[in-house]
Amino acid sequence: MIRFFDIIFSSIGLLAFSPIILVVSIILKLTGEGEILYFQKRVGKNNKIFWLIKFATMKKDSEHLGTKSLTIKDDPRILPFGSYLRKSKINEILQLVNVFKGDMSLIGPRPLTEESFNIYSDQIKVEILELKPGLSGVGSIIFRNEEDLLANMSDPRKFYKEIIAPYKGNLEIWYKKNFSLKIYFYLIILTVLAVILPNLRIFTFLQGLPHPPIDIKEKVNF
Repeated sequence: MIRFFDIIFSSIGLLAFSPIILVVSIILKLTGEGEILYFQKRVGKNNKIFWLIKFATMKKDSEHLGTKSLTIKDDPRILPFGSYLRKSKINEILQLVNVFKGDMSLIGPRPLTEESFNIYSDQIKVEILELKPGLSGVGSIIFRNEEDLLANMSDPRKFYKEIIAPYKGNLEIWYKKNFSLKIYFYLIILTVLAVILPNLRIFTFLQGLPHPPIDIKEKVNF
């Protein structure tokens, strides 16, 4: 049933956003480094690797520079127009193609690079690999301002590994345990609201979510 709605909603989304996709493609071709699309390997369900599709927002070979797979606010690797695409979340639109193909669902754990995925404990990995990754999800909504959060840390990679990743893993396990068609639609609505209302307190809407570590309580609007 979820797959049926994924196909319907991704098709409608791609059609509705087609004018924006065209305009953004033209701008990217004429600015920055002239690249339009960015493909990156991500870990999918059952440990299947797939190519995630995004608009190009960073310099070439950025995953091998600076903080590598982690991106922080005002990251020097981000191109000028790319910064706007990231803040508006427009750079995520093309992942609707991944949803339509079946690599992803609209809702699920955020698909990670192998480097980031391997930060999870073995127990969390086993749980997450049973789920299809999502364009959005409980972890994605709560950490929608992750780049801002990491920008304030003296060691972003260490903070991500020791604080953010373990908590994200617990959020994805919560999603797995509470998975239902109702939660699927509920998280789609919350995703839209989170884009419109940046300070949305998701903890008010979803009962029983794991409490965030004290280091990030205020940052995730707990």
